[in-house]
Amino acid sequence: MPKKVTTPEVAEQANVEPAPQMLDVDVAIERRLVALYTLQLLDSEIDKIKIVRGELPQAIQDLEDEIAGLQTRIDNFRANINEQEDTIQKRNSEVEDHKAMIKKYEKQQDNVRNNREFEAINKEIEFQNLEIQLCERRNRDSKNKINDLEHHIEAAELLIKNRQADLESKQEELNSIIQDTQKEEAEYLEKSKEQEQFIDERYLTAYKRIRKQARNGLAVVTFDREACGGCFSKIPPQRQSEIKMHKKVIVCEHCGRILVDDDIAQKAHELIKK
Repeated sequence: MPKKVTTPEVAEQANVEPAPQMLDVDVAIERRLVALYTLQLLDSEIDKIKIVRGELPQAIQDLEDEIAGLQTRIDNFRANINEQEDTIQKRNSEVEDHKAMIKKYEKQQDNVRNNREFEAINKEIEFQNLEIQLCERRNRDSKNKINDLEHHIEAAELLIKNRQADLESKQEELNSIIQDTQKEEAEYLEKSKEQEQFIDERYLTAYKRIRKQARNGLAVVTFDREACGGCFSKIPPQRQSEIKMHKKVIVCEHCGRILVDDDIAQKAHELIKK
């Protein structure tokens, strides 16, 4: 009984990937091109889902950053208040020392021997009183500063409360959108991983780099009316023929996008429908 030979065509009909040694160069490259365009279609669908989410993720990140900044500001205000309170306590201690010195000088006045000693002690008492007044004035300034800082804290806490409400609202809205689309997105991501295994690392790296640079996220495009589907630059007839032969990966000379023909695109669409 003759052995049954599995050809690439039979394997494809059976939805089984032929062994590497059974693929000639053209079939291997065609499979790679199909995988690249399929990956592009899947990633474009994921992009659409992200567009539905709009700018909510960025808005949420901005709110979180603003709240964190406000909290840091409040912490700095409170640290400043603590410093002012410590300084007030030190000045109060200095006031007590100055008062003690005044009592000491007042006792010395009872034992002076002449007017010169009396005047000298009196000047020391006046100096101590001036120091007390200076400490008290500085303490009043510190207390006023503490009051200002406390008002700033109240304003920042109110702002945090409002921003927190906005954050919760946007997060709830985003969660609702994610819940509606996460299953679909997960399916696309799974299919994307399946296609990546058919793409050489260098082509996959180039694909991701081009997608990141392209404003519309298109790294693999078809040519329409003899022009690149990405930058719409004219493609020479010889180049068009090479694209249709599926013998190598060809990129646009103007924008660097990978070019495929309608045949590859059709096979990619059929692959996604399975």
